[in-house]
Amino acid sequence: MVDYIIFLAISTSLFALFGLGLNLQWGFTGLVNFGHVAFMTLGAYTTVLLSLKGVPLLLAALLGAVVAALLGLVIGFLTLRLREDYLAIVTIGVGELIRLVVNNQDLPVGDTWTPGAFGVQSYPIPLSMIAPNLLIKLVMIGLLTLLAGLTFWQLWRWIRASQALFVQKKVGSKQEFLSHLIIGIVFALIGVAIYISGAIALYDYNPKAGLMLILLLTLAFVFWRLEILVRSPWGRILKAIREDEEIPKALGKNVFWYKVQSLMLGGAIAGLAGAFFAWQLSAIYPDNFQPQLTFDTWIMVILGGSGNNIGTILGAIIYFAYDALTREFLPKIVSLDEARLGAFRIMVIGLILMILMIWRPQGILGKKEELTLGK
Repeated sequence: MVDYIIFLAISTSLFALFGLGLNLQWGFTGLVNFGHVAFMTLGAYTTVLLSLKGVPLLLAALLGAVVAALLGLVIGFLTLRLREDYLAIVTIGVGELIRLVVNNQDLPVGDTWTPGAFGVQSYPIPLSMIAPNLLIKLVMIGLLTLLAGLTFWQLWRWIRASQALFVQKKVGSKQEFLSHLIIGIVFALIGVAIYISGAIALYDYNPKAGLMLILLLTLAFVFWRLEILVRSPWGRILKAIREDEEIPKALGKNVFWYKVQSLMLGGAIAGLAGAFFAWQLSAIYPDNFQPQLTFDTWIMVILGGSGNNIGTILGAIIYFAYDALTREFLPKIVSLDEARLGAFRIMVIGLILMILMIWRPQGILGKKEELTLGK
């Protein structure tokens, strides 16, 4: 059970990080990106290939994020001066193009060249080869404890802010307070489960627990910086571009350059997620980077609410909770073979999305006044 919770925590955190990049591009800037997996592919392969050449893992992951950001720069210069639907067409094409190039191109794996279709294996993974002593284990558990404490404190502040609006009897504040309270309790319960499992696995030392700790710290840092950015003047300009780019243009803002910056930063975050994706898999193949990953992430962002970073994390939690529960319990309820069962699970989540779009098109935590789906 501990190992399974750690696996779910890694998967959820990984796609929450990946989704934060997409949410910046679409939720805050209004850029429709159907090829977000292209950034993840570049980040994963750059990190892995550089680490096999002896580059330190942290530097390799950062360089992977830089390469992904450069892809955003290229796509931006090619498409952002055109109509916005061109961006959607180009990004989905670029995602498939990069996957097919990797699949058919020889790659410099170590000192030899290996066909891309054979994949890349046996590359370094953070904290996988160490045998930590008691002091290092306690330091890692302490970092996990600090992260859990900060998370619970932020959840408490978030719920108190909603309660303050409820006390002031703002319009819609009661519904918002109750939803935030329920979500806060769910987050807290999940956080307790992850903390207990992580502490046990770190003490007994499971390398996957070490990877989970690094990923959670990275996710927390990226979330913190994004929250600061989107509340800054830069972030307010992105929201203005999303709503009506003619207004910031009239105020003298370089709308094209702001869009490029959003595309590059979102791509860099996705490239960083690609490094963790490769480390989680332990071996990567071109078919690991199918377009389905992009559309799964769109589901997470839409579920949680576009333009809301907490909503993106919530969407990732709901998605993987649904995935885990249906894998475990659906075969006991529905008598279908494995192939049809997989199709049925996809059909059900599609139905859930349709109901959500009718009932609450802005997503669970999205704001209706910031809705961009109707643009």
